[in-house]
Amino acid sequence: MKLRAMEQEYRRQIELSANAALSFDERLAMMVDAEWLAKANNRLQRFLREANLREQAASLENLSFDVKRCLDKAVIAHLANCGWIKEGRNLIVTGATGTGKTYLASAFGNAACRKSLKVRSYRVNRLLTDLAIGRGDGSYNRLLNDLKKPDLLILDDFGMVSLDPSACRDLLEVVDDRHGRKSIAISAQLPVANWHGVFEDATIADAVLDRLVNNSHRIELKGPSLRPHKLEGGGSTTE
Repeated sequence: MKLRAMEQEYRRQIELSANAALSFDERLAMMVDAEWLAKANNRLQRFLREANLREQAASLENLSFDVKRCLDKAVIAHLANCGWIKEGRNLIVTGATGTGKTYLASAFGNAACRKSLKVRSYRVNRLLTDLAIGRGDGSYNRLLNDLKKPDLLILDDFGMVSLDPSACRDLLEVVDDRHGRKSIAISAQLPVANWHGVFEDATIADAVLDRLVNNSHRIELKGPSLRPHKLEGGGSTTE
């Protein structure tokens, strides 16, 4: 039955004389609790591992709300419950380099994992490269199918390079498959008003942005770069 935590708790109880005063029901309850906690922790660690967050230690609790960042505590608190993910809504995080976009997106990913929501994180350029390779090696449809599954798909560093027509089509496939059903969190240095210019195919740009932007939550980070200093959680950004 693989009840290792219960076994360990049972052995711990035997070794501690103080437990002799406990009733059978009390000792059994302690063993059941130990097993439940162990399974819950193992599940969380698996979710975090599969999420592949760029900032694995990112936490909403450790965010800096320095006034220069224009980060609204009420907005973060509202989004922290992950209701927007369960509703299939999107999140857009924009700001200059070093302002903590990747950290914030990863922090929401971490929060989602802790609510037993499945998360996957990709850099946009690498994902589109994988899809392009998939066209040649036969893995394209499998990868697209995999991208439908997570409750939250994090797309980091959108707009770093322009998207050729093939990449435009691939991104549309990803976004359209999830539209209205599963959430996307996307980070970008470019303000949303400039996103259309990233696409070499204007028609596809309209389709992608209509699905990504409409009915999305938006956070625009401001202020100086945080990279010369310690960031949230004591780490440094990899944004």
